[in-house]
Amino acid sequence: MLEISSFSNSVIYALDFSSWKKTAVRQCFPGSKVVFIASAVDVPAEGILVVWGLKPISGELAIDVKIIRLEDGFLRSVGLGADLIRPLSWVVDSRGIYYDATRASDLEYLLVNTAFFPELLQRAACLRNRIVTEGLTKYNIGAFDWQRPSGARKVILVPGQVESDASLVYGAPKIRSNMALLQAVRMANLDAYVIYKPHPDVIAGLRAKGEKEDDALHWCDEIVTDVDMGSLLMLVDEVHVLTSLAGFEALLRAKPVTCYGQPFYSGWGLTIDVVPNPRRERNLLLDELVAGALITYPLYLSRNSHALITPEQALNELIDWRTRTGSIVPWWRKLFRMVLRRVVGVR
Repeated sequence: MLEISSFSNSVIYALDFSSWKKTAVRQCFPGSKVVFIASAVDVPAEGILVVWGLKPISGELAIDVKIIRLEDGFLRSVGLGADLIRPLSWVVDSRGIYYDATRASDLEYLLVNTAFFPELLQRAACLRNRIVTEGLTKYNIGAFDWQRPSGARKVILVPGQVESDASLVYGAPKIRSNMALLQAVRMANLDAYVIYKPHPDVIAGLRAKGEKEDDALHWCDEIVTDVDMGSLLMLVDEVHVLTSLAGFEALLRAKPVTCYGQPFYSGWGLTIDVVPNPRRERNLLLDELVAGALITYPLYLSRNSHALITPEQALNELIDWRTRTGSIVPWWRKLFRMVLRRVVGVR
């Protein structure tokens, strides 16, 4: 894990961040001065440069610049990041980023090398049980429950992804489209009841549909949209993914997961891996994975202060946030999405 305290009294240069993210960037580096820049040429030699995900770095870098990448965490918010909703969790990575399977990230490094002591595993188990009991997921949206069809012997959930996302470019070596995944799942499970859930950003009209996504019913039995993912996962028998975080959320609920890509939670003996990652040879217990992914790796950003908080405190804030917000998208949010589509466009 990257020790944030090691950057105290440092100058952090943050490249090309949107205005709405700047408060969270500062919150990630307490005790440091954060300078927002538009070109990497503004970073001095041996400086510290922070960028979002795998976004290209504009401008020539000086020598020995340390690059740190930020990205959404796994318990993010009540609502979508594409809606510009403030995050409760980000990750800070000095090696790569968790969805880039072509090289080791800080998360992969700690999962390979950490000795997980009993106290940490007990903490991870408690955290996991509370997440499942409360029905928490990354975005915590969905107004409706889903009813499992009577008589269905095996129900498989296939979650869709935004096909232009870097997680598919860098984490899916073979299949990279939702419909190719759905076809592969159907052909391997002819007698199963297959449900397809498009990505919530696509449902909201903030990101583009995948190629031939309107043909999904040719390969599945049902399409679900505004459904609560936490409750949905409890009602299915298996989850089949490319790199979707829904696979990790399914593991938390002890559901079998088949990965057609190489998400961060694959390769540890907990999933069926169609395309194994040769770097990941260690077998992990579920709570070892939870300890790494939800306790050691991420940062949790309090909404009630400018402080960094523990995962347990973050769950408290997330549950309170969900209670106050509710599950129905308000009218003004729908109006805001219309403005976003005009200003930013659908990618």
